Amino acid sequence: MIATLSLTLVLETFIAAGFCHWRRKPFKSILLTASLANLLTQSLLWLALSLLYRHYLPTLIVAEIAIWLLEGTLLRLVASNRLDWREALNLSLIMNLASFGPGWFLPI
Repeated sequence: MIATLSLTLVLETFIAAGFCHWRRKPFKSILLTASLANLLTQSLLWLALSLLYRHYLPTLIVAEIAIWLLEGTLLRLVASNRLDWREALNLSLIMNLASFGPGWFLPI
């Protein structure tokens, strides 16, 4: 779980930095929100995959969609991030797609 979380945080930090620079958004606030959201969602993902290991792929797909929506919602709800719904959901989607591929090859 530590390897997966570490890789996720590194990759998503680069995505967030690029997004914040491009869209002129507050990097520290967005990075803090995304990092805390990842601590929560990675723990929940690990738990779900551990408990439902016989249904790994369907669990992973449903969990990843839920993670995208939850992280997008958290990014939107933190006022200091200055993100509208579209920006928050797009940023969450891009960050999660970037970390999903490499994360697929790491053990849970």
